[in-house]
Amino acid sequence: MKITVLGAGAWGTALARLVHQAGNQVTLWGHVPAWLDEIRQTGRNERFLPGVELPRDLLLESDLPRSFTVADVVLVAVPSQPFREVTRCLESFSKVIVSVTKGIEYDTGLTMSGILTQNAPQASCAALSGPSFASEVARDIPTAIVAASRQAGTAEQVQLLFNRPSFRVYTSSDVLGVEFGGALKNVIAIAAGVSDGLGFGDNSKAALVTRAIVEMRRMAVACGAKPETVTGLSGLGDLMVTCFSRLSRNRGFGERVGKGEKPSEIAASTLAVAEGYPTARSAYRLARTHGVITPVIDEVYNMLYEGKNVQQAVRDLMSRDLKPES
Repeated sequence: MKITVLGAGAWGTALARLVHQAGNQVTLWGHVPAWLDEIRQTGRNERFLPGVELPRDLLLESDLPRSFTVADVVLVAVPSQPFREVTRCLESFSKVIVSVTKGIEYDTGLTMSGILTQNAPQASCAALSGPSFASEVARDIPTAIVAASRQAGTAEQVQLLFNRPSFRVYTSSDVLGVEFGGALKNVIAIAAGVSDGLGFGDNSKAALVTRAIVEMRRMAVACGAKPETVTGLSGLGDLMVTCFSRLSRNRGFGERVGKGEKPSEIAASTLAVAEGYPTARSAYRLARTHGVITPVIDEVYNMLYEGKNVQQAVRDLMSRDLKPES
């Protein structure tokens, strides 16, 4: 098959390598020609995925429309904020599009598949999500993930396309549940990082993660997802790895906030996007829209966007009215 990957960051590059292993012809699109030239010359994407050898016959393209002209499948791996703009050109694409981006659009409250429904109405769309750091996938470390689509045949097609000896793919029909799990866990991972930055211990993080999964489920269900999806790979599984691993960009972002750095300056200081930063703002707004109680998400939003003192945010969480566990 002919596969086009939109987005030459760590995740897009790792997945381009993965689908190439199955004998597919793979085109990797990136918006900066000079960065693609570096990959072409070195055979590596040292800027985003250092130390990983890439196939020498990987096609590199900086012209967006030309990159998917003959593609059977388009994989979208660009950050959530430019996602709508990048995918506008897919209006007439009528084959399979897979989103691997984890986020919620602020103005509309849509997940990435919702944006694809508007921008690529003729395509069959799927979301691929789960606990999967790009650096580990690129080193063929065993990983399990979920392919979700409202069309069973599309989910199964994506499953077969990506499944490898070290990369196991399950299917789901609950696209919203899979996407909300992947998006909201990034917000919680920032809270986990703040906990690390403040020097808290394992008790604190275990309590945070346990209560956060309740919030994630409330939000997902309010938006139309199935509650059990959030306790699967794309919810609980992704939440655990993102909150506890030193590889997590979102956890690392939160750790720097916990140590006193300004969120806007952290975001501007690195090429790699911590999706939890924009998603915190979107999730906070969406919770207000649906009347969902989200104390952890609220405090993350307050720390990131309202300048709330991190110690005060912790005190406010711990001093909420006592209640039964639910």
